[in-house]
Amino acid sequence: MTNFDCVIHGGQIATTEGVSTGDIGIRDGKIAAMAEKIEGGARRIDATGRIVMPGGIETHAHIAQESSSGVMTADDYLSGSISAAIGGNSSFIPFAAQQRGENVDDVLATYDARGARSVIDYSYHLIISDPRPEVLSDQLPRAFARGITSFKVFMTYDLMNIGDGGMLDILTVARKHGAITMVHAENNDMVKWMNRQLAERDLTAPKYHAISRPELAEQEAINRAVQLAKLADAALFVVHVSTEGGAEIIRREQFNGAKLFAETCPQYLSLTRDDLNRPGMEGARYICSPPLRDAATQEALWHHIRMGTFVGVHSDHAPYRADATGKFLNGFDVPYPKIANGMPGIGLRLPWLFSEGVVAGRITLEQFVALSSTNTAKVFGCTTKGRLAPGMDADIAIWDPEARYAVTLEDQHDNMDYTPLEGRELTGRPETVLTRGAVVVDKGALKATEGQGRFFGRAPVDLRARPGAMVKEFDPAQNFGVDLRG
Repeated sequence: MTNFDCVIHGGQIATTEGVSTGDIGIRDGKIAAMAEKIEGGARRIDATGRIVMPGGIETHAHIAQESSSGVMTADDYLSGSISAAIGGNSSFIPFAAQQRGENVDDVLATYDARGARSVIDYSYHLIISDPRPEVLSDQLPRAFARGITSFKVFMTYDLMNIGDGGMLDILTVARKHGAITMVHAENNDMVKWMNRQLAERDLTAPKYHAISRPELAEQEAINRAVQLAKLADAALFVVHVSTEGGAEIIRREQFNGAKLFAETCPQYLSLTRDDLNRPGMEGARYICSPPLRDAATQEALWHHIRMGTFVGVHSDHAPYRADATGKFLNGFDVPYPKIANGMPGIGLRLPWLFSEGVVAGRITLEQFVALSSTNTAKVFGCTTKGRLAPGMDADIAIWDPEARYAVTLEDQHDNMDYTPLEGRELTGRPETVLTRGAVVVDKGALKATEGQGRFFGRAPVDLRARPGAMVKEFDPAQNFGVDLRG
């Protein structure tokens, strides 16, 4: 009999290919065997009546991160990772943010110290706001050598926006090293112009945030970002798509072979701009950028999820408390532009998506697995995570598909003072979560210790079936034989 550290038995094993009853044997933190029946195991976990699937990989979260205006998120790597784990995630990739003037090596050293508290495995996306020559030529290649293979840039916010030229520079470096560039796509000048129109009319309550960042601002910026990426022949990942028009641009360009990926977020599928119009300043809790849209947009985004436009549905967890440390750092009676942008959601991402997606019949269980982990692992180079197969990390989530409950703040296990989905009725929740074979959550209770998670490096972006498009000016056959890309 082969010895296993743990055997998960009797569960419905769910992958992107299908669902079948079987057992999983784990040894030394890896999946060692999968079969209809496996005997033995120092520990046996009975998964009868449960779904056994890859642990979620959350790839859009702001943890222990200062905003460009100096607001620190409420969650550090301990509380943030606990909330993620109880929400069915076995690893996550938050952002490590470079502010103007900072050295990337120093930024990563800061986040290494912060990340060391995590209870699940973690990596980073680098946010680049200052692409100086030494950053491009020296610091980013060093980050890539560590396995940090994704960089994020902004097309909005004055303190973060690097302009089209800066974005081309980042895209070029990313292409050279096999990294992928993530982009927050909104037209900065369109947003600033709208803010002025509203301010001149004294329309500054939270509800006006919904119209201050028009759908056109996102659509124009997505289109521009895609064209810049095509010019650089570089991979692009558009974060938090919130509009039907933006999703249509992505779908069209993907069909044409662009090296293009995208996500949307639960808030754009579950909330609307009406939530910004709650009494008093309660609407401030629902300020995020891009802003919440409407019910028709929700249905359009669900259609794109079903059709495969988006590789994932990620939380954009930006935990700013509804007090003077977060949302109201600038005061409690201030115009909407002075209210911190962002909402929490790392612990609810997967339970909400399972309930509103799988249980509601909008997506299949196989699609849920793809959206929660497998697709993300492929795009962001998580080579040992995101799949149930021998040799992979034993990052596993065991779900009770029948559990029914109402969302509460207490169940999120984060450092927030509210959850946007308080009181929502959901069906299905993760019970047990393993990271590299170690049980971090058991029957909904935390079993991990601080610092149990490990940093993991990642491989280059997987661009198979994404041929891109040769720009004529870069085709040696049409530009006098010169190879400009080198």
